[in-house]
Amino acid sequence: MPPQPLRIIDANLNRSGEGLRFLEDIARFLLNDVTLSQQLRAIRHDLARETKSLNVKLLSQRNSEHDVGAHVEATSPQGLPDLITANAKRVEESLRVIEELAKLPEISLATDSAKFEQARFNLYELEKKLISKILRQDKIKRLTGLYVILDRQVLAGRNELDIASQIIRGGVKVIQLRDKQGNKGELLPIAQKIRNLCSKSNVLFLINDYLDLALAVDADGLHIGQRDLPLPIIRKELPIDKITGCSVTTVAQAIKAQSQGADYIAVGSIFPTTTKKEATVVGIDRLKEVKQAVLAPLVAIGGISQSNIPQVVAAGADSIAVISAVLGQEDVKEVVQQLIAKMDLAKNPNLKIQIPKFRM
Repeated sequence: MPPQPLRIIDANLNRSGEGLRFLEDIARFLLNDVTLSQQLRAIRHDLARETKSLNVKLLSQRNSEHDVGAHVEATSPQGLPDLITANAKRVEESLRVIEELAKLPEISLATDSAKFEQARFNLYELEKKLISKILRQDKIKRLTGLYVILDRQVLAGRNELDIASQIIRGGVKVIQLRDKQGNKGELLPIAQKIRNLCSKSNVLFLINDYLDLALAVDADGLHIGQRDLPLPIIRKELPIDKITGCSVTTVAQAIKAQSQGADYIAVGSIFPTTTKKEATVVGIDRLKEVKQAVLAPLVAIGGISQSNIPQVVAAGADSIAVISAVLGQEDVKEVVQQLIAKMDLAKNPNLKIQIPKFRM
C-alpha cells in the first residue's frame, strides 16, 4: 500500500480526534449538556473503532517532523463561538478527507465511506446546537434577579415606555411585554420602542406568546405557556441566539420543556394572585421539586411580594417574576429597588443591604 494515503488518513484522524475532544469538553464542562457531550463522544469513539484496523500502518507512516504544513500560522479566533466553529470545521473537513480516501481499493477499512459521511452530517447539526447554546448562554446567565412582566392590562392605560424606563432605572435586567387582549398592530410600535430602550440599557427584552412579534422587533427571546405553539416549533423558527422560556405547573411539564429546548422554566403560580385569577396555585414545594428535576434556570411567578421573597429564594428560584408587585405601585422605580434589595438579602443574609423604605 502506498504510504501517502496512510499519512493523509493519519493526519486527518488526529485532527478530527483533537477537534471532537475540544467540542465534547465544551458541551460537558461549559454547557453541562449531557446529551451533546455524549453525542460528540459517540462520534469520536465510532471513528476510532472504524479505523482501528489501520492503527499500526498509520503509526508506521507518521512523519510529523518533516510535515511541511506543521508550522503554518493559524488565524486567531475572536471568541468562544469562533473556536467552536473552527474546531467543528476542522473535524468536518477531516471526515470528508477520510471519507474520500476510504473509497480507494487499497485502503481496507472495517466499514465503507458512508459511515464517515454520516458522521460528518451528524456533526453539522451538533455544531449548530453548540453555537446556539453558547450564543444564548450570556442571556441565560442574566436570569438571576428581578424579572418584571409589563402587562398592558394591569397598566390600565399608563404609558408603557415611561413605566419600562422607571423599571430599568430601578435596576431590573429582564422585562417581558405581555398583552393578552390588544391587537398586534397596536402592540408592534410599543414593543419596538421598549426593545430599543432595553437594548440601550443592556436589559433583556422578551415577548409573551407572540412568535411573530418577537421576530418582528428582534426581541431577545420569547416566553410561552402550555397552550401556545410547541417548543420544537418555536426553537426551529427563532434565531439560534434567542432564548425561550416556558411556564409550567408540574414536574413532568418542566422536564419536557427542558428536553425540548427551553432555556429557562417559569414555575407558578407559587401563591394566589390577583393578576391571573384562574391560575393554578402550585406552592413552594412544587418549586423545590422542579429544582431537583431540571438543570435549566427557574423563574418563580405568581403572588410574590416583599414578604415572601425569602421563601421563594430559599426554595431555589434563580429569578423572580412580578407584575402587580411593581405595576400596582405608584413609585415603580422605588419598589423595584426594594424588591431587588430584598432578593439580594435573601440570597446572602450576611450582606449589609439597606432596603429603601416604601413611601405610602
